[in-house]
Amino acid sequence: MATRLVQIAMDARDDSAVGRFWAEALGWSVSSEGPGVTNVEPVGLVYPDPVAVYIDVVAVPEPKTVKNRVHLDFATTSAAHQADLVSHLRDLGATPADVGQGDVPWTVLADPEGNEFCVLEPRSKYLDTGPIAAVVVDCVDPRAMAAFWGEAMDWTLHEVTDDYAVLRSAKGVGPYLEFVRTPGVKTVKNRIHLDLRPYPGDDQAAEVARLRALGATDVDLGQGDVPWTVLADPEGNEFCVLTPR
Repeated sequence: MATRLVQIAMDARDDSAVGRFWAEALGWSVSSEGPGVTNVEPVGLVYPDPVAVYIDVVAVPEPKTVKNRVHLDFATTSAAHQADLVSHLRDLGATPADVGQGDVPWTVLADPEGNEFCVLEPRSKYLDTGPIAAVVVDCVDPRAMAAFWGEAMDWTLHEVTDDYAVLRSAKGVGPYLEFVRTPGVKTVKNRIHLDLRPYPGDDQAAEVARLRALGATDVDLGQGDVPWTVLADPEGNEFCVLTPR
């Protein structure tokens, strides 16, 4: 049994506006599975596909109050591409963000509702990831997070140190999942979280039980009677286990 990361869920006051921003930023399309949800999807792929981590933007009433502990990194192929992409994103409504990054070669921006993201300088590691280089999670202990997430999913662990851990789809495609040692601890519900999906034919309840045995805990966000299960990893980051597909 195993799960894999198929999408991220992003809270927004205005899911349609934020969804349009991310679709235009990534060159993807938008659809909707119902009121209050905007799906941002790569063109030409059949969901789920390990080549991409999809985005679901979900309407919530509460505003963003603290720096997100989960963010996306954009890949670029040259200095000119990085500059052009930053300019394009600014035109779409992104604004500069200061998260204490100091003098770094990447650019930190925020979407129209303040969700931070980075436009990286060219790095050979990310040349084959598509527009999203990585989904990045702040954490206290990258080694512990690597131990949990490396067992939770069938993704391959590429690197782990005291400061940094990296996983990627076992198929060797798509963006990376990175855990970065960051000061401070989680204080509020994450506005961006990971969605995992078991493979076709697997048992969702058995996967949830397996994840609990690895250290995941149940979370009540007021989700009510839904077909997915909400859990939290050992550092309290919420994630959802969807139905097999």
